[in-house]
Amino acid sequence: MKNKYKLYGVACSLYTAKTRSFLRKQGIDFVELPPTHTQYVEKIMPAIGRMIIPVLETPAGDIIQDGSDIIEYFDSNHISATPAYPQNAVLKAISFLFELFAGEGLLRPAMHYRWNFDEQNLEFLKSEFSPFAGSDASDDIVEQVFEFASSRMRNAKDSFGVSEQSKTLVESSYAEFLSLFSEHLKQYPYLLGGQASLGDYALMGPLFGHLYRDPAPAILMRQLAPSVARWVERTNSAQEYWGDHTQDQSLLVDAAEIPATLKALMRYIADEYLSEITAHVDFANNWLRERPDLQAGTNGSKDPARRFIGRCKFEWRGTKLNTTVMPYRFYLLQRLQDCYDQALAVDQKSIETLFEETGLIPILQSRTDRRVERQNHLEVWGPLRH
Repeated sequence: MKNKYKLYGVACSLYTAKTRSFLRKQGIDFVELPPTHTQYVEKIMPAIGRMIIPVLETPAGDIIQDGSDIIEYFDSNHISATPAYPQNAVLKAISFLFELFAGEGLLRPAMHYRWNFDEQNLEFLKSEFSPFAGSDASDDIVEQVFEFASSRMRNAKDSFGVSEQSKTLVESSYAEFLSLFSEHLKQYPYLLGGQASLGDYALMGPLFGHLYRDPAPAILMRQLAPSVARWVERTNSAQEYWGDHTQDQSLLVDAAEIPATLKALMRYIADEYLSEITAHVDFANNWLRERPDLQAGTNGSKDPARRFIGRCKFEWRGTKLNTTVMPYRFYLLQRLQDCYDQALAVDQKSIETLFEETGLIPILQSRTDRRVERQNHLEVWGPLRH
């Protein structure tokens, strides 16, 4: 184990699933350890300043927290077998779009189908959360840990917009996503063609971590979208499983002719998530303008590990939602916007044309007055933009 990468996470974790999928797909030799492991408690937590997963420890002892930063580490150091980021700027922008949407925009179905179906899910979830109690914990301790963790998560689902009033819409919206993704997967084994890329790994977070494994949504996925279930299995393995695809689709899609099925998924993101992320940016800018003396390199809170700045209301599919505003989302949004800003003029025009056609131009334009930076494994605000 000394010469392996160590991934600290758990099977039921949405954000661990993104990282695990990438490591497996790339054939990277790693071992996964729970956050109760002695090394995590004694070394990792003091280094990162909070209890959070996933965390990667390299054989050299370097510590990287956050799935996006972990993938960036392997890609930038050319350790991965195939690049997570497409070379083409248009395809790269699509990858960043799906990274943002997968980790944040699919939280509603992920939380709803995990915590609102106790009859089907409860015993499974008790077992899934047992690693948080430690391997030697008694049954009573395991039960107490689960009650504590599940109580927090059940409360958190409301902060992501899951309520009695919204759950029917959440279900119909998720069914629409499964239908659209299934149509796309009829032609392509992965999001951008014949190779897994960043968007696939990000989608694995909610689709594997919650919606493929938890009993209630697992049955639903297999009934409504068996091709999505096969995609989950394919994206979670270093061995290629082509199944209903042929290997002559090994190249990425043509950026000059984005498939209609992929454009349909992008339009879905516009319908599902655009109003939320733009409302959050507006809220954050008002919050920042009320704090003109906010020191760069801080999060504006007495608690440096605090991850939210408030809640805001917006209209979603004909109803009102009130969700938690988290600067981490702007960190992911910036990755898309930086990709656009740094592209050649001809590629910028292609990105604009595609995003205009799919109703997503505002996601390129909606920006916080300060960038969100990551320093010492924490999200902080940068200086005011010029």
